[in-house]
Amino acid sequence: GTAYIHGMKHATGNFIVIMDADLSHHVSLLYFLKQKEGNFDIVSGTRYKGNGGVYGWDLKRKLISRGANFLTQVLLRPGASDLTGSFRLYRKEVLQKLMEKCVSKGYVFQMEMIVRARQLGYTIGEVPISFVDRVYGESKLGGNEIVSFLKGLLTLFATT
Repeated sequence: GTAYIHGMKHATGNFIVIMDADLSHHVSLLYFLKQKEGNFDIVSGTRYKGNGGVYGWDLKRKLISRGANFLTQVLLRPGASDLTGSFRLYRKEVLQKLMEKCVSKGYVFQMEMIVRARQLGYTIGEVPISFVDRVYGESKLGGNEIVSFLKGLLTLFATT
């Protein structure tokens, strides 16, 4: 979240693309085409719809990601298929408003952004992506992040 805030201060265009800094996302113009096609407020990359997918993850990591998305779908009905992904295009003013509403940190932040967007009536388009695991560095996903995600999910369930 803090990187988002910093980036917004320096962004000059009407749209902001959010992605991991470890080069695990393949930059694509499909986001901009999808946005133009539907005039969406947010266009989110999805690993779990169409021909999207994940490559290079072990079974444990896949189960954690699928499980988090499944629980979120059941409890919050967000209307988006991939809530834990972090490759998205936002209208700048929408991102600013969402940042004012979001309170979570870590992995749950991505989910809260979509849940709050739906709550505020913003439109969300999806583009299937093939996510290839990072070449450099390590995931920060651990037990503490999983517990934080579950707490955030239950908080959103109770308050939205």
